[in-house]
Amino acid sequence: MNRRSAETFSKSGGRRLLGQSMLDCHPGPALRKMKALLRSGRVNVYTIEKKGRKKLVWQGPWCRRGRRGGMVELAIELPARMPHFVRKG
Repeated sequence: MNRRSAETFSKSGGRRLLGQSMLDCHPGPALRKMKALLRSGRVNVYTIEKKGRKKLVWQGPWCRRGRRGGMVELAIELPARMPHFVRKG
């Protein structure tokens, strides 16, 4: 958990969340999605907008010695306007 993540989740405990089950932080459909991702080892990527800010969210398995032990989540804030390029093969 980096500084920004600790700030984002400060009302939920910030760095004190380390070592706790992430499943306790996800209600309803999000909990089912997290459980499915943990079982499958798949990656989940999507964009969101919250409080006028757009983010790209990447969630994928965290592995140790070849065994899944949790999830990694990267949330990258995106500019409101961003160039998009389509490149040929």
